[in-house]
Amino acid sequence: MTAVLRIRTRAAQLALAAATCLATPGAWAVTWVYVSNADSQDVSVFELDRSAAALKPVDTTALGGMAMPMAVSPDKKVLYVALRSQPFRVVSLAIDPASGKLRKLGEAPLADSMANIDTDATGRWLFAASYPGHKITVNSIGKDGAVGAVQQLITTAPNAHAIHADAANRHVFATSLGGDNLSAWRFDAETGKLTANEPAVTTVTPEKAGPRHFVWDKGQRFVYLLNELDASVHVMAYDATRGTLRAVQRTTALPAGFTGKPWAADIHLSPDGRTLYASERTSSTLSSFRIDAATGQLQPLGQVPTEKTPRGFAVDSSGRFLIAAGQESHQVSLHPIDPTTGIPGTPTRVPAGKNPNWVEIVDLP
Repeated sequence: MTAVLRIRTRAAQLALAAATCLATPGAWAVTWVYVSNADSQDVSVFELDRSAAALKPVDTTALGGMAMPMAVSPDKKVLYVALRSQPFRVVSLAIDPASGKLRKLGEAPLADSMANIDTDATGRWLFAASYPGHKITVNSIGKDGAVGAVQQLITTAPNAHAIHADAANRHVFATSLGGDNLSAWRFDAETGKLTANEPAVTTVTPEKAGPRHFVWDKGQRFVYLLNELDASVHVMAYDATRGTLRAVQRTTALPAGFTGKPWAADIHLSPDGRTLYASERTSSTLSSFRIDAATGQLQPLGQVPTEKTPRGFAVDSSGRFLIAAGQESHQVSLHPIDPTTGIPGTPTRVPAGKNPNWVEIVDLP
């Protein structure tokens, strides 16, 4: 092989390698982690250094209110934080891609104290669910990414807790923890309006299970629902065309021999869709479940200890790390995830603010 040919071949190999890296999720990307702290009324900013398996403190952004549920805009340019102290409002914060730091874009009123917020797929609308107010709402979002006024308010069964749109952005579901159901809504992304689906409600059994948080699988074939009051996990088959749910399986996020009062909190899937995780606050544990790809059903893999009272957690886009916030420890745990079993390992811990309760992870190029 001639020298020129060797050089050209090597250049082609390097180009291919670079293209492969760029096409790989998370490659050549910086990852910022945001943790809302209710009692210190701020957001902690960390950098996730995957190579060092470390969370590195970056900044703290004061908000002047009880910072709790958060959401990220679809374009990853804006972080939204709901404040659950008077006056109830949502703060829109621009994310600096270079530093991860946050810059306030504005504030907008919320109709009540909101347990959960999320955007629709277009990034033009903000959904919110109020636990004490028994309602769901829709706020507009401006072209600059800042949340605007409330556009719609709907009274629900007691203790609305979570609200999300499906991947098609055509149907929206909201949990009622006190009413043991999920309400189903048709969504018009042009007007931001919700109208009742048929059927309008899916009942969750047994009574007083307390539906709290839920996630869809990537294929939009199943919904995984965590119930707060008995720590059960429901698998529901999802009909994306009709926007309807059907119960398939019920299991538990409680450790064997548990004798306390269940207090389940959060639920998330691994990026590859093979593992489901749930947190339980009384035992301060994370449960893992293997997902059957064909049936969507769950095989419990057991529990691991985490931060005290793990209200919120998130799984990073590589599937290598789980980050859990401890409300009573005022710390955050970075758990490495075993690539074979999917089970979180022994964590490293870093201080957060007071009463950390929500975690959002943002990958940026």
